Amino acid sequence: MKRKRILSGMRPTGKLHLGNYAGVLVNWVRLQDEYRCFFEVADWHALTTGYDKTANLTEDAVEVVIDWLSAGIDIEKSVVFLQSDVKEHAELHLLLSMLISVPRLQRNPTLKDQIRDLELGENITYGHLGYPVLQAADIMIYKANAVPVGEDQLPHLEITRELARRFNTLYEVDIFLEPEPILTRSARLPGLDGKRMSKSVGNVVLMSDPPETIERKVRTAITDPEKIRMGDPGHPDICNVFKYHQTFSSGDVGEIEKTCKDGSRGCVACKKEAAESIAAFLAPMRAKRAEYEKDRGQILKILEEGADKAREVACSTMREVRKAMNLELG
Repeated sequence: MKRKRILSGMRPTGKLHLGNYAGVLVNWVRLQDEYRCFFEVADWHALTTGYDKTANLTEDAVEVVIDWLSAGIDIEKSVVFLQSDVKEHAELHLLLSMLISVPRLQRNPTLKDQIRDLELGENITYGHLGYPVLQAADIMIYKANAVPVGEDQLPHLEITRELARRFNTLYEVDIFLEPEPILTRSARLPGLDGKRMSKSVGNVVLMSDPPETIERKVRTAITDPEKIRMGDPGHPDICNVFKYHQTFSSGDVGEIEKTCKDGSRGCVACKKEAAESIAAFLAPMRAKRAEYEKDRGQILKILEEGADKAREVACSTMREVRKAMNLELG
């Protein structure tokens, strides 16, 4: 029986952090045993907000893929490729852009949030406005049955579903699927300051950090603000460090919660234990990363071979699209 397909990706942001692992990679690793997965390094998407910062795109893409592979993405099971290596994405993006109105894109709540957060005002680019259409092309060109997303990405996926319906109806074909969302199981892992984990903020622990760096960073983590000294009862439900224990500790998390609540657990010792648990959890990944770093050329080869596999599927889809739209002679 033919396996269903998934398309997902990340922008080339360089080395990944624990939030990337807990929020995305752990689900990808699980899904690749159930679906045929296409995982793209979305370098064109990176241009929507960073078109003037392209100097490190290639190196950052390599770092991302090393972390994917170290976390358990298997190139025997999944197709790993660079988005810009499959030019058919751009062709389908162009054609789909004819089928959606500017007001529909402007109503996208995720876009509105980005305009506000990045203080873009009237300076939003044509490419940024059309970001969801390029994302739709990424998904539709592989006829993905499902897409793993966070709740904030659901409006983008709905645009994909709308475009698939509109194309099929307008050209009286049955080429595209309406992909279903697979909401990520993992809760968002907070940064060291309790806010969203982000390298631009500097509140992250990287997957590649050595144990001493992890310990130094976790020592700075904000804990329960109401627990001032040893003996004070804690509130683990609002403590960042307890969330790290829940995600990475192999010991009795229930006991950690209990001793925090009754005041017998100190924050300094708790942070040290959390750092040790994180370091131990990441140790196999760091070992794999060290092997890949010895020959970074193999990562470029993996991306090249992945692009060949992705292009084969993309070209097949585009032949159907061109025929449906009467864009081919003969």
